[in-house]
Amino acid sequence: MIAQLVLSGLSQGAIYALVALAMTVLYRATTVVNFGHGDMVMAGAFAVYVMVLYLGLPYMAAAPIALALMFAFGMAVDRGLIKPARHGPHIALAMMSIAVGYFLRGVARSLWGREVLPMPRVFDIPPIFLGDLVITGDAIVILGAVAVLVAAFFLVFYRTNVGKLIQAVYQTERGAALIGVNVARFHAVMWGVAAAMGAIGGILIAPVTLLYPDMGANLLIHSFAAMTLGGFGSLGGAIVGGLLLGISEQLLGAYVSTALIDVTAYIVIIAVLVIRPVGLFGRQAVVKV
Repeated sequence: MIAQLVLSGLSQGAIYALVALAMTVLYRATTVVNFGHGDMVMAGAFAVYVMVLYLGLPYMAAAPIALALMFAFGMAVDRGLIKPARHGPHIALAMMSIAVGYFLRGVARSLWGREVLPMPRVFDIPPIFLGDLVITGDAIVILGAVAVLVAAFFLVFYRTNVGKLIQAVYQTERGAALIGVNVARFHAVMWGVAAAMGAIGGILIAPVTLLYPDMGANLLIHSFAAMTLGGFGSLGGAIVGGLLLGISEQLLGAYVSTALIDVTAYIVIIAVLVIRPVGLFGRQAVVKV
């Protein structure tokens, strides 16, 4: 029983981890917490839905097109909306990201209302039985895809010049500009990357869950809780936080009350901010005067 719940929690937590990782990457690159990221995930899921259901494209062809569209959308958001507000108060950037999320949600609502839409099954993988433990095909695909993507991303971040560039801009934008880095272009690309990573979450979600315009708001809260638990700015923390959150939801829902599944993320945010505001892997800021 516990093993099955943990496995289900890992499968759900892997989605939270992926979305939290995308938000953390953008935060590390631009110091902006994108509160509209959940709706970008929703947009990626609906982009696949439209191409598969309405345009008749196969899922494997629709997925990369959705990635490209969301990458372009992310760059457009930075160039058209975030860049003009960058020299204002920092809260303006957070408010702009919220506005982008509401815009995407409003477009989805205008097209589908509050309908809950099923996506045709794509991952036709038979389950694996290990004693009483059942590993579904969906869990295999989601956990496998997230593991590969996370490994590839950490390799890029810590073993390539691109990763060093990201860390350099995070440390000091002015210093990066002085050594020839086009910071404005860098920000636009990172917004595109974050939006595309959000689309990956949507692409993985689409075949295994029901789609609805407000699904992004729920994902945002869970991913924000994962970031808070792991520690803001910590890439590894985003992954661990997402997985722990998914497991916690399943265990609390099974052994305490199913009502806790919907509020676990809020409990985690409050508990972490009260007990350890820097999270599990965050670092305490030191200010010298």
